[in-house]
Amino acid sequence: MTRLNPLKPSERMKLLRQLPLEQDPVERAHNFDEVSQGFDIERTTVEAARCLECKEPLCTAGCPVGVDIRAFIQLVLQKDYVGAVNKIREANYLPAICGRVCPQETQCEEVCVLGKKLTPVAIGKLERFVADFEMKHNLFAVPAIAGRRAERVAVVGSGPAGLTCAAELAKMGYGVSIFEALHAVGGVLRYGIPEFRLPKEILDVETERIKALGVEITTNFVVGRTATVDEMLGEWGFSAVFLATGAGTPTFMGIPGESLSGVYSANEFLTRVNLMGAYRFPEYDTPVRLGKRVAVIGGGNTAMDAVRTSRRIGAEKACLVYRRSRQEMPAREEEIHHAEEEGIEFLLLTAPTRILGDAGNCVTGMECQRMTLGEPDESGRRRAVAVEGSEFILEVETVIEAIGQKPNPIVQATTPGLGTGKRGVVSVDERQATSRPGVFAGGDLARGGATVILAMRDGKRAAAEIADWLQSR
Repeated sequence: MTRLNPLKPSERMKLLRQLPLEQDPVERAHNFDEVSQGFDIERTTVEAARCLECKEPLCTAGCPVGVDIRAFIQLVLQKDYVGAVNKIREANYLPAICGRVCPQETQCEEVCVLGKKLTPVAIGKLERFVADFEMKHNLFAVPAIAGRRAERVAVVGSGPAGLTCAAELAKMGYGVSIFEALHAVGGVLRYGIPEFRLPKEILDVETERIKALGVEITTNFVVGRTATVDEMLGEWGFSAVFLATGAGTPTFMGIPGESLSGVYSANEFLTRVNLMGAYRFPEYDTPVRLGKRVAVIGGGNTAMDAVRTSRRIGAEKACLVYRRSRQEMPAREEEIHHAEEEGIEFLLLTAPTRILGDAGNCVTGMECQRMTLGEPDESGRRRAVAVEGSEFILEVETVIEAIGQKPNPIVQATTPGLGTGKRGVVSVDERQATSRPGVFAGGDLARGGATVILAMRDGKRAAAEIADWLQSR
């Protein structure tokens, strides 16, 4: 293997991991501009030089979609940023998105050899830099497509799984049509992730690049209502269908008071802010009315997005209520750190027991109970155990529940013979194939809730399996 880095491994290990440019916490807590500004060229050059160029790169094995990380970093060392982003795009067609929201710290960076004794290479920030460089300088070129095939594939849902599957199939020459129920493309990337983490402009550019492959996108189209899966495979003339409708139906704790005015699911709250433009009020006349004191229940990335968003749209006090300790929180460490910087209060080892209201059925407070940690549960995290007699009242006017979601049942209910599992997820095998021939599924619809990159892996795998299935016919 040719090494492009002139520094000896011992010299590379002396270089410090570079930190991204970021907005000041006090300022950003009141705006929706992107928090992280990423790397500049100087930081990118130093960070790329830290890579040990391992003979057997564990980072690629740790990447759910198999990006050749060593190769793209070597191109960064040569300052061939367009070559680097194209190398990434061979495995991941949404680099500007993944460079922002992918949890690299628990995947490729977690297994980086450099991280065993020091800090791992900032792979995600390098990915973002090359994607943004290409975008800023308008250097994108549509990948060559060898030849067009006669078969057409319908992709239901335009979230990360659907977009990835569509892009991969289009690169193989298949005719692809995406059908999206909402009026805008992106699925959870648009309605679930706030502007300060993933600007809509970035999502729009990535979407246009998928359309440039020849993919057709139809919005305001509810599969199961506008047309069924069987109709798509029949009179509509599609040879296969990939279901990727996500998991947009919220779940609730089931505690008293959840019907009071002032209680939201995180799905509704974030959708109204992100998709309906509430973050741009009064430019968009779609405000979300919050009290001065807001409590968000949960400890995942959705909870972080909700509590940080509530701070930005006017909450004077925004707190996160989580039943375990910080160590067990599933949210990204970067998001937790940013929330703390922005003045979010963390009430850890705390669980709500009921929501209180006034005579007008408006929220006035939430009764909580202190918790302690017991033995690990099925998730591997220590079980939260209530401390008897530890109840107290938290004075709030708004409660947002971010404790999970499940798939919308429309597709399942209108597709005879489609196998489903717990909480309504669509059952798939290792090929992403469902119980219906020619129908594949992935992302949160088949998982019940996971990361963007895992949804993309499902979409990529499904595209390969759909192509194999069509060719075998």
